[in-house]
Amino acid sequence: MLEKTDLIKVTGFEPLYRYIAPSPIGQPRVRRAGNCVDSLKSQKNREVFMNWKMTRRTTMGSFFCGILISGLAVASVNADSHQSPEPLGIAMENYDYPHPVDFLDLKIQGKRARMAYMDVRPSEESNDQAVMLMHGKNFFGAYWKKTIAHLADQGYRVVVPDQIGFGKSSKPNIHYSFQLLAQNSKQLLEKLEVDEVAVVGHSMGGMLATRFALMYPERTSHLILENPIGLEDYRRKVDFQSIEETYKKILNYTKEGLIEYHKSYYAEWKEAYRRFPMIHYRWTLSGEYPRLAWASALTYEMIYTQPVVHQLPDVKVPTLLVIGQEDRTSLGSGPNLGQYPELGKKAAEAIPDATLVELDGIGHLPHLEATDHFHQALTAFIQPD
Repeated sequence: MLEKTDLIKVTGFEPLYRYIAPSPIGQPRVRRAGNCVDSLKSQKNREVFMNWKMTRRTTMGSFFCGILISGLAVASVNADSHQSPEPLGIAMENYDYPHPVDFLDLKIQGKRARMAYMDVRPSEESNDQAVMLMHGKNFFGAYWKKTIAHLADQGYRVVVPDQIGFGKSSKPNIHYSFQLLAQNSKQLLEKLEVDEVAVVGHSMGGMLATRFALMYPERTSHLILENPIGLEDYRRKVDFQSIEETYKKILNYTKEGLIEYHKSYYAEWKEAYRRFPMIHYRWTLSGEYPRLAWASALTYEMIYTQPVVHQLPDVKVPTLLVIGQEDRTSLGSGPNLGQYPELGKKAAEAIPDATLVELDGIGHLPHLEATDHFHQALTAFIQPD
């Protein structure tokens, strides 16, 4: 197990500082001409002409039929290559997760809701330990696929919830708080009869994981924070915007804008990452998207108004911070926001029993960008003594 007071520098990464739409194929034009056979004077000429006309009709018919079939084939290929993606329901009904999904029924502020989750048992002999993975704001449980497989192979039971308002879970119009989401997560563990977990939180999930550890230290064996947002108080640095303003911005997301925003997460963009902004874009094509956009605006306000950074000294469980050094993610924009090399060190100093792992040349998602190094640090930290 790593010494909690060490500051570990993990290196090995270099800083990284005519389609033309096919014309529509319309109905063929048919021009009818007078019967010129009648103008021929001799029977012989009539027979010669009729033979020629039948041959020409057959040949030209085959020719134009070939053109039509070829044109339809080309049109079909082009349509398949450039057709718009299908809309995706805001509960991701037709999107497959890497493991079976179950639901926890909840009643929140007088409204019924369902919390989706994956409960993955060890693929090898169990070590009687459990890990709970908490997703970020612009993600959902399925993006933990590789980490789930790694932990299950190491003998861990892995619980992966989609928080209310995200992924396959309900998107109710309620007052969102980290305390509420932490309480829901505790209810899930109670249902699954899991007494204690190592809690891993990425991005917004890091804020939630910290709140969970503060509320339920007796249920938290370890706290692992992967490039968490909220290591600074956004209220002091970012101008306030109303829920309605945020909602309007989310409603107007475009495919290009979503892709560009997601590119900012990574030190080196790969096409494999495109699936995440494309999922969000497909949501925008759904008739239910306004409901998801409103829930997203409500959780934005939650992040803005409910900082956890001031309570980091109150964390009482062993804590690991894994920080990609190229990350500049923040709730707003500015030269002094999202400075993770500095924020990570300050957080490690503030938390009494903390270990810091710094990943050079890595951005906001170490478990996707530096999967092996992230898994190595994670399992070394939580493995049973």
